[in-house]
Amino acid sequence: MDFWTSLVIAVGLAMDAFAVSLGIGTTDAARTPRPIFRLSFHFGLFQGGMTLLGWLLGSTVAHLISAVDHWIALALLAFVGIRMIKSGLSPDEDRCGCADPSRGGTLVMLCVATSLDAMAVGLGMAMLSMNVWAASLLIGVVTLGLSLVGLLIGQSLGAHFGKKMEIVGGLILTGIGVRILLSHLLV
Repeated sequence: MDFWTSLVIAVGLAMDAFAVSLGIGTTDAARTPRPIFRLSFHFGLFQGGMTLLGWLLGSTVAHLISAVDHWIALALLAFVGIRMIKSGLSPDEDRCGCADPSRGGTLVMLCVATSLDAMAVGLGMAMLSMNVWAASLLIGVVTLGLSLVGLLIGQSLGAHFGKKMEIVGGLILTGIGVRILLSHLLV
């Protein structure tokens, strides 16, 4: 696989992480450099890592995972999205106490949910005897970059439109989960 093909695959895989980053950027959780770095870095790490994992797992295990990966992605993204919507609808003094999306379990859920497709790409690379190391690195770097851009654009939208954007962000996350589910069920 040449560089340009790998780049197109990397951008395609990074789109879910970009959209999730856009939604998270609208909240107060990603306003300082530290959470922005954590989110971008981990989205990139998981995308590249899941590509490698798919390559390593081979066809037997990946087939079992692919039967339910879309349901897992929907559940994880809807869980975080609904919490963001709840937070956006509650008054400032009565916030829902949503977990910081740049830490702990919420971060892991978002990273796994947005990188499950990368595992299938890694499996395809194994079947085609491709250089998975270079492709995984490129996928990780592109995802990191697009996640950073999504967070920054989301911040701008959130600062301009306020809590309404947190609701929109939650709807985006939930919508991405539904889109992933439908794309697998309708194929």
